[in-house]
Amino acid sequence: MSEARDPDAVFEALCSNHAREILVAAEDEPRSAQSLAERCGTSLPTVYRRVNALVEQDLLEEVVRVADDGNHYTLYVSNLETVRLDIERTGFSATVRLKRDIVDRFGAFWRDLGDRPEEVGRTR
Repeated sequence: MSEARDPDAVFEALCSNHAREILVAAEDEPRSAQSLAERCGTSLPTVYRRVNALVEQDLLEEVVRVADDGNHYTLYVSNLETVRLDIERTGFSATVRLKRDIVDRFGAFWRDLGDRPEEVGRTR
């Protein structure tokens, strides 16, 4: 799915090396914020600032998992396929192509629900 985006917002989200390193690290596999901080050699607060900007632009996706003990944790995975920046007479334009469109995400959501034990969410 490709869509035109506000070029300033895309530039802002990708403005730092840390943001780009996070996208690359999250490309390999879903990672926690702590794992991203270790992999990118940066602080956890910096990771969270960059992650929030990337998630806001849909370049990074949050995936919430529930551990066996009931605790929730968030992993991040890159959702970015390509970014195209064009110079035009009136300024810049940005086109972002995401790996998954909304239909794919909806299907993944339902598949994830199917991976949960049957007794979860059922009353007897």
